Amino acid sequence: MCQTNRRMTDGVPVRNAASLILCRRTEGGTQVLMGQRGSAAVFMPSKYVFPGGAVDAGDQSHGHLSAACEQRLAQHCPAGAPLPEALAGCVLRELVEETGLVLSPAAPLTFVFRAITPPGSPRRFDARFFVADAAQVAGDVDDFSAATDELSHLHWIGLAEARRLDLPFITEVILAEVASLMAGVQQPGVPFFDNSGSVPTFRRLV
Repeated sequence: MCQTNRRMTDGVPVRNAASLILCRRTEGGTQVLMGQRGSAAVFMPSKYVFPGGAVDAGDQSHGHLSAACEQRLAQHCPAGAPLPEALAGCVLRELVEETGLVLSPAAPLTFVFRAITPPGSPRRFDARFFVADAAQVAGDVDDFSAATDELSHLHWIGLAEARRLDLPFITEVILAEVASLMAGVQQPGVPFFDNSGSVPTFRRLV
């Protein structure tokens, strides 16, 4: 069920995906973990992104999401959409694969953003973004020696500095949202850039 793709009006299937915004607080402010996609990548070549990827059939993890996050994840979803446990499992697996870092079994994940890639891209995703505290990482948060080569230039970077990297547009928007959250501003609902129909729609998942 988790691998269900929806073929949209432009003929490009939309895959379910999830990404993790790992944050750590320092004396100089909040930092996030980012890496660079390869220059030969079909989707977003050379762009700096958060660890993440498409949901696999075996992805599943329990105990990381609040009831409120699960409720928001279930909104505006088509038949066959992955369960919240599958999305949680996806971000934990991708974090290990792309960075070598492992979150503790009880680490909370907070659902903070959702976006569907607009038409015109060679690949499209229905991506959910989660935030986690780097204090919940088991081991050294600066040790990326166990990472695969999916992302290069893995590094921690301040929120303001991150916005000066070569970023996808949606990542810039997400960084602004994370900065607001780190400043203590409460979300009035999870932002959702919905490009599933013929007209782009901005929603709040409340």
